[in-house]
Amino acid sequence: MAEFRTPDQDSTRFRRRIVVAALFVLVCLGLLASRFYYLQVVRHDYYLTRAEDNRIALLPAVPKRGTIVDRNGVVLARNYAAYTLEITPSRAGDLEATIDGLSEIIAIEPRDRRRFRKILEESRNFDSVPVRTRLTDEEVARFIAQRYRFPGVEVQARLFRDYPLGATASHIIGYIGRLNQRDVERIEERGDSANYRGSEYIGKSGLEQSYEAELHGQTGFEQVEVNASGRAVRALARLPAVPGSDLELTLDIELQKVAEAAFGKRRGALVAIEPETGGVLALVSTPTFDPNLFVDGISTQDWKELNDSPDHPLLNRAIFSAYPPGSTFKPFMAMAGLSTGKRTVNGAIADPGYFNFGGHRFMDDKVGGHGMVDLHKSIVVSCNTYYYQLANDLGIDAIAGFMAPLGFGSRTGIDLPGEAEGVLPSPEWKKKRFRKPELQRWYGGETISVGIGQGYNAYTPVQLANALAALVNDGRLYRPHLVRNVIDAGGAKRVVEPEPLRKVALNPAHMAAVRAAMVDVNKAGTGARAFRGAPYEAGGKTGTAQVFSLRGGKYVEGRISERLRDHSWFIAYAPADKPRIALAVLVENGGFGAQSAAPIARQVIDYLLLKSRTDHPADEDADAVESAE
Repeated sequence: MAEFRTPDQDSTRFRRRIVVAALFVLVCLGLLASRFYYLQVVRHDYYLTRAEDNRIALLPAVPKRGTIVDRNGVVLARNYAAYTLEITPSRAGDLEATIDGLSEIIAIEPRDRRRFRKILEESRNFDSVPVRTRLTDEEVARFIAQRYRFPGVEVQARLFRDYPLGATASHIIGYIGRLNQRDVERIEERGDSANYRGSEYIGKSGLEQSYEAELHGQTGFEQVEVNASGRAVRALARLPAVPGSDLELTLDIELQKVAEAAFGKRRGALVAIEPETGGVLALVSTPTFDPNLFVDGISTQDWKELNDSPDHPLLNRAIFSAYPPGSTFKPFMAMAGLSTGKRTVNGAIADPGYFNFGGHRFMDDKVGGHGMVDLHKSIVVSCNTYYYQLANDLGIDAIAGFMAPLGFGSRTGIDLPGEAEGVLPSPEWKKKRFRKPELQRWYGGETISVGIGQGYNAYTPVQLANALAALVNDGRLYRPHLVRNVIDAGGAKRVVEPEPLRKVALNPAHMAAVRAAMVDVNKAGTGARAFRGAPYEAGGKTGTAQVFSLRGGKYVEGRISERLRDHSWFIAYAPADKPRIALAVLVENGGFGAQSAAPIARQVIDYLLLKSRTDHPADEDADAVESAE
């Protein structure tokens, strides 16, 4: 049955629907208004920041790295600007296809691809990674014309490190390299991450590493407005980077060149120190290497040649390698004998050419001995028998106790990374060194060997040079250092003051006696041939250190493999009355100290005192005096 509604009923229903619809619209408008209020008022700061972040990019401004110069202002490490072609992996898509496309415009060699992949493995995927460095202006122009084809690829102006003298002083200066994950972790540990935003390089060795904080500088920031594609439109604000400080060294690079040239192709080390300050005048480790190889990332071939070389060119022998000091130890043993009262300046012993101990005969190098030998003669002719007896009279504890304050067996604290401690032998050291009880026992015969710089003795060239510097500087021992001034970006100079480590209590009369004997070494003793005709007085001491035991056999250099021959040592200071230099020279497998090391010392001292380059080759036939080291 059909329902009939009156016009009044239809009108009432229509008005009811209008009211419901109006209420619904009002509720929706209210919700929308409340949402607008929440977004525009309550969350205003948050969304304003998000919007600004999309419009404004905060770019790090990498500081210019400080330069390194020698004491005379010669530049040893500097920076130069060049263009690099870089890819941001997160924006570039297929990397291989991108590189293939780029290679049609710009030459990209296989080594560039290998380096790119290596750096990519060590980088975060949003970092830009260089695929080519040192672009020419023409190559930059060709890429700019085709840039639209390569999203995520840009040309950047970068500062590169340059070592203008190449391999000269490379173990001192060191080198920089790209940041890897281990570097990043270390930076985070010391809370310096913000200062390395945008940085790609860090000091890896030498002064570049030990003075990284000074050389790096302070990172700045630049606010720029970017468009939808992420390219900068205009700069909004800028906090400039603070360039790194420059380093002025104690090093005399011309003296360094003379010293390195004197070694030729031989392996070895030299350390020359100013006795009154501890400043290092020259520090040589040969062979050397070219630090420029590491700046862009060293190639696999170059790394293999350096790392696999039997000559170990990356090894800093001057501070890391420890060797028996041989007879260069004798002046210090003489001081120990005088200081403990076991010997007097004029007291003499009879040298029959050997010393008997415990059923074993310790031989002197001179058959039949040197006759009556006092302290002076023992140093001049390098009499082993004198020091066999002295070591036995002193005992190992007294020897170790006297040598430790002179720095033997401990790091000098030189401002280079990687310094070794060396070995100052003692019963306590032996107990720590060996695990088996039968090997921990100290034997009297071992003391005898220690007395002539053999046995367990092992010291670095820098330790020997620094101990000599103390001996000729009235017992004052300084920390060796290579940096004498740190100059900030504003030109303010911070002087690295000489740092006295301690004053070793040495009797002036005893020091005078030992130094007088060392002067005569170069006049009539084992160093006389090398210093013949010198217009100055210099003290010195030769040394020959065995590489392996002869077990009673006779040493004949020509019958022994080159790498098993004795090491050649020489320590020297000059001028004798007021020393300006104290140095230690080591030539690996160089034979007698008078034969190989002493001529190198002569060349270095000649240049320092006379400013002349001289060549003093060793005589082919060493006489009996020289062979008595």
